[in-house]
Amino acid sequence: MNESEKKISFPVSREDMRRYRDDEQIVKKTAEQIIKDFGQFGIEIQLPDNLNMAYNELFDQLAPNIRNLIDEDQTRFYSLLYRIDLNELTIRKGSLEMPELPVFDVVTHLILERELKKVLTRMYFSRNS
Repeated sequence: MNESEKKISFPVSREDMRRYRDDEQIVKKTAEQIIKDFGQFGIEIQLPDNLNMAYNELFDQLAPNIRNLIDEDQTRFYSLLYRIDLNELTIRKGSLEMPELPVFDVVTHLILERELKKVLTRMYFSRNS
C-alpha cells in the first residue's frame, strides 16, 4: 500500500479528487476503469503514455466520443451515463459550474471525476473491509 492509499477518506470530496489526480497508481486505475466502461460500448480508449498528463490525454480521447454520442446516438449516450453512474442533475449542475464550456466538455470532465471517485471509493473500502 502506498502513502496516498493510507490517506483516502470517505466520502471522497472534490478536493481529495484533485489531490489524487497526480498519483500515478490512482491515475492508472482510473484510466483502466474508463477503458473498461467505454469498451463495453465499443469505444476504444488508450491508456495514456504519460501518466503525468493522463487527465489531459484522457480528456482529449473522451471529448470527441462524448460529442459524437450526444449528436448521433443519445440512447447509447444515456446507457453510458447509467453505466458510469452519472445522472442528468449532475450534468445540469456541472453546466452551471462551468458555463464557459460546451456540454460535451462538461460531461467529459464529470465522467473523469466520477471514474476517479469510483477508484478512490473502491480503494477506501477494500482497505477498510
